[in-house]
Amino acid sequence: MGNLTKGAGGAGWPELPYAEWLDTIATLHMWTQVIGKIRLMQSPWVNHSWHVPLYVDVRGLGTSLIPYDGRSFSIHFDFSHHLMKIQVTDGGEWVLPLAPRTVSDFYREVMDGLKQLAIPVEINTMPSEITGAIRFEEDRDHFDYDPEYANRFWRALVQIDRVFKRFRSRFIGKCSPVHFFWGSFDLALTRFSGRQAPPHPGGVPHFPDWVAREAYSHELSSAGFWPGGGGIDGACFYSYAYPEPQRFAQAKVAPAEAYYSKNLGEFLLPYDVVRASPSPDDTLLAFLQTTYEAAAKNGGWNRSALEQHLPS
Repeated sequence: MGNLTKGAGGAGWPELPYAEWLDTIATLHMWTQVIGKIRLMQSPWVNHSWHVPLYVDVRGLGTSLIPYDGRSFSIHFDFSHHLMKIQVTDGGEWVLPLAPRTVSDFYREVMDGLKQLAIPVEINTMPSEITGAIRFEEDRDHFDYDPEYANRFWRALVQIDRVFKRFRSRFIGKCSPVHFFWGSFDLALTRFSGRQAPPHPGGVPHFPDWVAREAYSHELSSAGFWPGGGGIDGACFYSYAYPEPQRFAQAKVAPAEAYYSKNLGEFLLPYDVVRASPSPDDTLLAFLQTTYEAAAKNGGWNRSALEQHLPS
């Protein structure tokens, strides 16, 4: 019988006060972009850029297998033991402690680690989807890493990933995995109506217009979670539709604390509302379901062909 070891994780929805760890968020965002771009360069294209995200796992965020010249490797952020690991199918492994360090140092060390493993990958070092971005090799502005809040963030993602997957199971139309996009630094889930959408206007910073148009090629309802930023000073859930149908913004959604942001063009629900709820799962599911219905009903989706109702 194996030994039982209790780690730093645990049940519950941890507090995530934005002001306490906003510098760590900014640094982690850039670190995940470095790793995400490695996956981007080595992975076969999948529609809607589904070949590039990270995934929530038992210790943090990871890439899953990435092919390289007959071998495969993965990269994993461990927010429990505060390590980053590159592991190769031939048995090779390289480990970097997660501690305060500049993005430029992180980028250099990761590239050196890949070379030591005979995986000399080259990436575009300009961060994606960020106005005023600094190239990785030049970024000495972001260097914070608070292990407590990195761990809390992962534990929150574990809870959210679990609820998002419950919500995903209700849909039999085309639907994304639950995945973490390093460009926007959010956990996301997207449902599709099956109909083509008007061309996306593009214009996302350091993000090719053709990629944006391919990502939004079909009508969708997307929901997600991000830890704050972009004018939102706190962790928040969101939900939007593309293209946004008429009366979407006026739809009645749940819970009562959810609201439509005209600036962002999406419904928002503060994370603390979910965390403090007597039933966080039910509160989050209500937000996901009612905002999806706002998109599907007002957008004329063929819901009977797209949804399933599983026995309880």
